[in-house]
Amino acid sequence: MRLFILILLSLSLTACNTAYIKPNTLDTKAMIYTQRGGYSMQRTIKETMEKRGYTVSTGKLKRVSEIGDKEIYEITEDSKYAVKVSERKETLRPIWCVFNGFWWWNFNVSIIDRTNNDEILSWRGRGCANSSIKRLNRILDQMEIKTEKSE
Repeated sequence: MRLFILILLSLSLTACNTAYIKPNTLDTKAMIYTQRGGYSMQRTIKETMEKRGYTVSTGKLKRVSEIGDKEIYEITEDSKYAVKVSERKETLRPIWCVFNGFWWWNFNVSIIDRTNNDEILSWRGRGCANSSIKRLNRILDQMEIKTEKSE
């Protein structure tokens, strides 16, 4: 009985992530478009990609709707990739994520290559902040096109 409870607790503490990745498809020199704003995961993707040397664009404001202040953005022609993040508001979980960032994220991330409309990343995940950031970096490591200098 104790073993069953221990296994159940161990499984409940793990984060669930499912990622479909196309390795060696992400050009580090190309511009990436991402939406403005967002909760923690969207902001983290922008910051992480900028730290890794990507040029991140949030598009040009095209117009603001009179009804509901809805903003319409235009993706710049130079953007080779587009990142879309759907996420729920982060939840403070100080006990659950005590050693891993305190915040619990639940998100979907998609990256498409705009030249051929091919989806090169489809990632549905949830977990503590720091483990999600580490997973993002591991995913980007797999996706980036390897050059002879980096090998």
